[in-house]
Amino acid sequence: MRFDPPSAALILADVRRALAEDLGSGDATAELLPPQAQASAYVITREAAVLCGQAWFEACFRELDPQVRITWFATDGDPVHPNQRFVELRGNARALVSAERCALNFVQTLSATATVTAAHAAAVAGTRTRILDTRKTIPGLRLAQKYAVRCGGGSNHRIGLFDAILIKENHIAAAGSLAAAVAAARASHPELLLEVEVENFEELHQALAAGVDRVMLDEFSDADLGRAVAEVAGRAQIEVSGGVSLPRLAAIAATGVDFISVGALTKHVRAVDLSMRVALESRD
Repeated sequence: MRFDPPSAALILADVRRALAEDLGSGDATAELLPPQAQASAYVITREAAVLCGQAWFEACFRELDPQVRITWFATDGDPVHPNQRFVELRGNARALVSAERCALNFVQTLSATATVTAAHAAAVAGTRTRILDTRKTIPGLRLAQKYAVRCGGGSNHRIGLFDAILIKENHIAAAGSLAAAVAAARASHPELLLEVEVENFEELHQALAAGVDRVMLDEFSDADLGRAVAEVAGRAQIEVSGGVSLPRLAAIAATGVDFISVGALTKHVRAVDLSMRVALESRD
């Protein structure tokens, strides 16, 4: 399956920011290599993962060597296995070693999110429930990580504070009541999805009476989730948040909720272990 990444302009901005941070005034170590020397390279993963980050990887190398040749043996969203060679490169030797770390940083981080998401999606497979991400992302890499979530089989919650409304307890307190907060939101942005976080059944009933699009059930037990699904009876979408862990996902999904949002997909990621090997080509 093909997954559409963010725009080329956004990816290039990510890459240029990363390269500027790493290279500064220049790669002093790469200067040990002859300036016109050519090299070949390959990357392997040392552990099972779901690959993600091809566009960022390529952009890192093309920024330093527009003529670099890159051959992929897997694509974003594909599972990769320990010691699998998933990409090969040939180009300017200095460019290959200078771009290596930034390129691997993108792939190891985005593959981590895709891999964790795939495990969560597998836990609810066969049910109506979908796994959602959150806004708990690495600053500056939100669209990249949300792309990785899609590659792993998850779905995106709102991108930011502009494309959906999520009313929480602080908003309710400031507005004076849940109903007042919902009314103000509808008046200001009727075109946006409107969701309210609820912590008990009284708040759930208030949200339903106010006509929200989605309710977020925060820290509900499995038994209470089942009761909530019955009481909502299709009048709004149901999202579960808080107290969510991988072992609990199947039980949550069995209650019939629509979504489970998981901050750990982007917040608690551990980089996938990758290794790149470079070989200088003979001048003969």
